[in-house]
This record gives sequence, structure tokens and C-alpha cells, in this order.
Amino acid sequence: MTDPSRRSGTGAPPVDRRKTTDLTELRYEVADGVATVTLHRPDRLNAFTLTMADELARVAAAADADEDVRVVVVTGSGRAFCAGADLGGGPGTFGGRRTRERPPGPLSEDIAGFPRDAGGVAALPFAELRKPVIAAVNGPAVGIGATLTLPMDIRIAAKSARFGFVFGRVGIVPEAASSWFLPRVVGISQAMEWVATGRVFDAAEALRGRLVSRVVPDDELLPAAYGLAHEIVENTSAVAVGAARQLLWSMLGAASPWDAHRAESRALVELGDGPDPAEGVAAFLEKRPPRFPSRLPDGAVAGVPRWPAPPDDVTG
Repeated sequence: MTDPSRRSGTGAPPVDRRKTTDLTELRYEVADGVATVTLHRPDRLNAFTLTMADELARVAAAADADEDVRVVVVTGSGRAFCAGADLGGGPGTFGGRRTRERPPGPLSEDIAGFPRDAGGVAALPFAELRKPVIAAVNGPAVGIGATLTLPMDIRIAAKSARFGFVFGRVGIVPEAASSWFLPRVVGISQAMEWVATGRVFDAAEALRGRLVSRVVPDDELLPAAYGLAHEIVENTSAVAVGAARQLLWSMLGAASPWDAHRAESRALVELGDGPDPAEGVAAFLEKRPPRFPSRLPDGAVAGVPRWPAPPDDVTG
């Protein structure tokens, strides 16, 4: 098994899945190939803090490093997914970013000479994952609660869920790299409508705008998320899905379909020479479940580079 103390491009030391007692604002569990990350400040509607940002970066890196994890499910404790930033600091909550004390790790880093946004510290490790990530949005997901889900691959909402990109209403800009992710997920027109108005909207509007792929009754949310997760675990190759995830996301910024053709051609050759395609075809012909033997390597998967690569202007 890959060493769970390995450091990822996020700069965050991952949590050993066997020792999660140091987590204070999350719960992290692994079972049957699925890692469940639960935001756990139910008394504060899972409001986001610097501690939560650090812990999210760490568990994302842990899930990526753990061969036993094939899919990650992210949800919230209690009646909210995440109600946004913790506003306990009052009017000064968003001020003093240059001078306030920052914990060690990626939150202490600068980018282009400015303190890194805590939302980006939390969200980008989920973009870096080579494994599918499912957001099971069980209630209000506002501000960082909404943007945190954007690098995740599939968003399923409970009927009672609410969303809001409310940044303009408190005088700040969207964070967590959402100015890159949101227009790519829902299109620029829908993204600007939600960001410019800052309104909170229901799950039905989120579905119409393609922010979520489905809306289910509240009591069916986690069964739906786990059903999808286990469909992936039981039927697909870890290396094939890992390569495909990075191909799809990285090609959103490619200049030409020739970039995709180049990367796919190499990946098909490298995967085709491995054991998984032979097992997949044999399982299909023999009408049995596949038993794919390959495991994700630490670096490139089938020649597909790790994405997104950390830039040079991040400094500790």
C-alpha cells in the first residue's frame, strides 16, 4: 500500500486513515472502497474555518494515497452541508488577511505574494484527486459550502438543499478557485446570474442550472450517493478511471481537441499493454464481475500528468 504519510502537491501532510483522532471538524471513514468525508460542526451548520480547510486538504491527500479508496463521498453532519464561512469574527471576518496569524502547512503559504485563500487550500486537493468525488449535499450549501463542491465530479442534492454564491452580498469575490470551476460546470451566463445576484436558490433551480446532476428525497441522499460509488467500485478499473478523470478536467482548458487526441492516444497504448483491459474483456465475455489488478501509481497515470500541477508562485 502507498505510504499514507506521502505529501501531495497541496503541501498538506495527509491523514493516515487508520489514525483520524486528530480530526476535530471532520469525520473520515473508509469502507468497501469508499472514503466518506463528513463536515462535522453541526452546532454551527458546519460553518467553514481555517481548521476545516486544513483538515479537508489532509483527508483529500489521504484518500488519494490509499489504495483501498476508489471513490470519495463528501457530505455534512446534521441539517446543513456547509452554511459558509464562520462569521464569528464579526465585521472583521474577511479583513486583515496579510497580518493575521496563519497555521502551518498550505494555509501559511503565499501565492503571487498574497496569502493563499483558505477556500482554495480546501478545494484544490479535491481537484488533484485521481479518484471520483461525489458531493452529497444534504442541506444549505452557501458561499464556500457551494464553491467547495465545484471540483467534485458529481453533485447530488437532497430536496431540502439550498445553494448560494453570496459573496457579492458581503463585499467579496468568489473563492476556492470557483471563478475557474463555476463557468465550466454551469456555463458563464448561469454562473454570472448566481454570482451577480448572490441569491440563495433551491435544489430544483440547481438542477435546472446543471449545478447538480440529480435531486432526491432527503432520506434517499446517502443511499443514492453510495449506490453510485459502489457502481464505480464494483465495475471499473482504478487506473482507467483515474486517467479519465484527469483527462476530462485538464482538457477543459486545452487549446485544441488535438491536445486530447495526443493524450488519449498515449493513454490507450499504455493502458492497453497492462493487465486491466485483458481482464475487462475476459469478464465481459465470461459474464462475470471484473477483478481489475492494477493500482494507481504515485505519479502520472497512463502517461496523463497529475492535474492541476502546483504553480511556481506558491511559496511557503
